[in-house]
Amino acid sequence: MKLRTHGVAKTLIAAAALACAASAAAQSAGKWTAKFGFGELAPKVESGDLSAPALPFTRIDVKSDIQPVLVVAYGVTDNISLEAALGTPYKHKLLGAGSIAGTGELGTVEALRPALFAQYRFLAPGAAFRPFVGIGATYTYFMKESGSGRLTALTNPGGPPTTFEIDDKFSYTAQAGMTMHLSERWFADVSVNKSRLRTDVRYSTGQRQHVKLDPVAVALAVGYKF
Repeated sequence: MKLRTHGVAKTLIAAAALACAASAAAQSAGKWTAKFGFGELAPKVESGDLSAPALPFTRIDVKSDIQPVLVVAYGVTDNISLEAALGTPYKHKLLGAGSIAGTGELGTVEALRPALFAQYRFLAPGAAFRPFVGIGATYTYFMKESGSGRLTALTNPGGPPTTFEIDDKFSYTAQAGMTMHLSERWFADVSVNKSRLRTDVRYSTGQRQHVKLDPVAVALAVGYKF
């Protein structure tokens, strides 16, 4: 009976070792992962004043949005990986702020933000939970800018509709997150990204406005290890 028990124990230990090895292989150097989820982009706005002619302290605010995200990563080593983040454009509303707070929606804009990160993943590849940190570059491409009647009333009353453009910008982004392994191949994770993003808004009236956006992005995703 003791010999049989000993044999069963050895079998279980061997099976556990194989399972850990398989999990580690799926998260180690030379392996790819892909994940899909949803992200919320929340700009932390500090608006400059609209240039003359305008009321003093004419400023803007930018609302947050939630969109699908797709992320692909490659393991350079067991702990270092490269990650590319894509997704559909975030759709933001621009509101009056400062001396024109309460005037409502001034316009809308869409922002496409592909990013590339270098990451360090803590603990062993087969660990059930793996925290990670990263640093990367984000390119924010603004498109489909559209001004409202309120914007025209503020900047060009009685004239043609006011339009605007927002300058596209590169920015650096810091990242932190946690991965939880669900099985040998499936995992879930959460990440928080913070970008340093400052840009300029150019209006068809000839006016300009400098805006500090510095958005925070929070993403929840489920992924697959190849």
